[in-house]
Amino acid sequence: MNNNILITYKSATGFTREYAEAAAASLGCPCAELSGVSPRQVPAGGILVFGARLHAGKLDGLKRALSLYRSSQARRLVVFATGASPAGFEDVEREMWENNLGPELLGSVPHFYLPAGLRYESMGLGDRMMMRALQSFMRRKKDKTEHELQLQRMISASYDISSPEYLEPMLALLRAGI
Repeated sequence: MNNNILITYKSATGFTREYAEAAAASLGCPCAELSGVSPRQVPAGGILVFGARLHAGKLDGLKRALSLYRSSQARRLVVFATGASPAGFEDVEREMWENNLGPELLGSVPHFYLPAGLRYESMGLGDRMMMRALQSFMRRKKDKTEHELQLQRMISASYDISSPEYLEPMLALLRAGI
């Protein structure tokens, strides 16, 4: 067991948990839901990995993860985000990371975006209502851009675009001991 890395996550519909568990299995390290982790469980001098969904552009649970990291003796924090957008929207990803990590962490915290999907059947009522409102807005919008047309198609039903291959850059970094 690799006790130098601890993978933590916050997952609402299961995608983030699945990625976190797959990463932990690949690295042979422990994995736990963020809410159940205390600073003393984080490996001293080791690496804390945190993953969560993007929810309205915000990384769900990031403040708590940063607090855990800062109150632990870990030497490094690595962050991954899961979302409904496919890979390849570099401008959107860059803006999301800038908004979430800010300039003070952007250059020092390795961060990764992992495409996941939507699971309406696993969403809470509030999230489903928010998505219905977005669907309604997108149907009524005139003169949609190509990105907006793609968004409208994507949010029309549940889908899964997750893949173990999206984990590889993060796993390579973690195997190298960053």
